[in-house]
Amino acid sequence: MSSAFLLDSRLEADTIPVGDLALSSVLLLNDARFPWLVLVPRVPGASELTDLDGGQAAQLMEEIRVAVRVMGALAKPDKVNVGALGNIVTQLHVHVVGRFRSDPAWPGPVWGHGTRTPYPAHAAAALIERAAALFAAA
Repeated sequence: MSSAFLLDSRLEADTIPVGDLALSSVLLLNDARFPWLVLVPRVPGASELTDLDGGQAAQLMEEIRVAVRVMGALAKPDKVNVGALGNIVTQLHVHVVGRFRSDPAWPGPVWGHGTRTPYPAHAAAALIERAAALFAAA
């Protein structure tokens, strides 16, 4: 991918890197209330899905499918939500969120619900290590 790609500063501030797939960087949203991955296609200037060419769009869809499977194995959620909103952070990114009937936002959306609770460092490290291994095996 182009060396001109830069991660949006808000994504950088709110996430922890997990690793890279062929097209996307995989990030863990630093909020212990919800298991939450973010895929960011490394395509400079992309803000909409339609900014991707056909090959990139197909690759992103496959990476989303892998991320949903990883989320299922990682957290065993009741449901996995996938969304690409971009109303606040315009850089194209896709949320893959594990949801539980017992989570504090159920059944509503997670966006804007309550106050983010950062992971303790040891918990984040263990979760990232497990997620990275699951992505590598996928």
